Amino acid sequence: MTPRFSTSLRVGTACLIAAVWQLGNLPAASAQQPPPAAAPEEAPKPSPMATPAMTGPLVANPNPMYLDITPFFGPMYVTGAVTGFGMAQTDPILGLDRRWNFDVSNAQATLQTTEGMFQFFLEPGIYALPTLGLPYKRVTDMPTSTRLFGGLPVAWGKVVFNDNFSIQGGKLPTIMGAEYMFTFQNMNIERGLLWAQENVINRGVQANLTTGPVAWSLSLNDGFYTGEYNYMIGSAAWTINPTNSVVVMGGGPFDRVTATNTPVGPQYNNSMMFMLGYTYNDAPWTITPYVQYTHVDRDTGLSLVDSSTIGGAILASYKFNDYISLAGRWEYIDSSGAATVGGAGLLGYGPGSSAM
Repeated sequence: MTPRFSTSLRVGTACLIAAVWQLGNLPAASAQQPPPAAAPEEAPKPSPMATPAMTGPLVANPNPMYLDITPFFGPMYVTGAVTGFGMAQTDPILGLDRRWNFDVSNAQATLQTTEGMFQFFLEPGIYALPTLGLPYKRVTDMPTSTRLFGGLPVAWGKVVFNDNFSIQGGKLPTIMGAEYMFTFQNMNIERGLLWAQENVINRGVQANLTTGPVAWSLSLNDGFYTGEYNYMIGSAAWTINPTNSVVVMGGGPFDRVTATNTPVGPQYNNSMMFMLGYTYNDAPWTITPYVQYTHVDRDTGLSLVDSSTIGGAILASYKFNDYISLAGRWEYIDSSGAATVGGAGLLGYGPGSSAM
């Protein structure tokens, strides 16, 4: 059957009022100083936090608050983000969405250490995940936010063996895809059509290795938060120069996932994912085109149909000045397979559907 393109076009506009929680150093009278640097009379100065990663327009706090938790870890940096969300759309899904939405889409803190052999990262708080093509669920609409991945959605510990090799474990952001989980991490407020095919948070272990300009990561985890640790994802990111970089990613289960009480259906839990992306980053432009392929094999025992998706996207942002930027995206995704055997496929708009 020829893939169908939906004739019901949902047009939406969204605005983000983002106030990044810029916590500066505590006053000298109350702040405990971290261990002295090479010059005993000078305390080390905080640097912008590399985690959570951001693609703009927001940037990490350049002067985070820090607390001294020596002798266990050294300085612990504390910051966070609070974002407001507003959206208007022409064609809400009846009973599942609204024509207008206003929300506090993020209210989160981050606590992390960045020095020494043993490090950790914690990100408690509330959050919403606005996604193109899906009904918007407010933070207060349970179980979408705090019950989805809990009130502590990201939490991991890391053993840093040297500047080039580390191993971390816990609740980890997926290494798959071109967009991050939370609104304030991305150039576009809503996650995209291709992002909706990927996992978001998984529990497991991850090894990281840097060899020259190439950064490698390999993760053994529970995929789409299934609790079954039989999913593996790997990535290789090549920084050609400060302006250009290329990344290739892939992953999938090495055994069938039978869990049913999961954030997504069994067709996603058992799917393989592959992605190839490129990023051009030279002010005022940031441009990221990428292609992605997903596939799940038929399994009558799990009611899985043979289904695939292939899609492409271009994400772009233009920075007018330090305060104003404009971002946008174009995406297309097509599905195949499910229409020939019946049942739901990997794209949730009907058998053999496509979307742009």
